[in-house]
Amino acid sequence: MKLVFAIVHSEDASSLVDALTDKEYRVTRLHSTGGFLKQSNASVVVGVEEAQVEDVLSVIRETCHARSQYINPMPPIMEPGEFYMPYPVEVTFGGATVFVLDVARYERI
Repeated sequence: MKLVFAIVHSEDASSLVDALTDKEYRVTRLHSTGGFLKQSNASVVVGVEEAQVEDVLSVIRETCHARSQYINPMPPIMEPGEFYMPYPVEVTFGGATVFVLDVARYERI
């Protein structure tokens, strides 16, 4: 048995959960926050047999998409009186970060 743990953008989470439940996978959604952009994410957890992992990954690929956003970088440490004009930087985020883990034991109580 495998545990598929996917961190996805909050805008993709509902469609991912719906697509997985339509295929009769049991899904748990947890709210989380990213460390870099401090934006809302969702962690989606699915326990499946090894033969089903590729199907789950294909659903994730179909529903989770990367996005671009402009952010202002953090200013460097400056001396008093110095002036720093930040220029927006384009950052790509979203899509999905997926971990597939071995499950040592599974019980449904």
